[in-house]
Amino acid sequence: MSDIHIHRQHHLGLTAALDIAQQWAEQAEREFDMRCAFAESPTGHEVNFSRSGVNGTLKVTQDSFELNAKLGFLLGAFKDRIESEIASNLDRLLGSEGKPPKQRG
Repeated sequence: MSDIHIHRQHHLGLTAALDIAQQWAEQAEREFDMRCAFAESPTGHEVNFSRSGVNGTLKVTQDSFELNAKLGFLLGAFKDRIESEIASNLDRLLGSEGKPPKQRG
């Protein structure tokens, strides 16, 4: 299995972050046929998502988003593309708020 880990900081507060998580879940359901369910945890809220070949969690707190996903064997071959697409979608929803700093080099 291949793992995907994406972390984004934000300054939106929990209510706005949950709105973005809801938008992300709706998009995942619509575009990727994911099943998404919200759950409250002691450290924040989670969106649990799954479909054939992938499952994971988007953890939402008042100052961060943390996505962890496991790809099955077939989707593992497309890990880089899938990870890039997920990060791009999350960054788009966050606007410039959650983008990682540009690397200097």
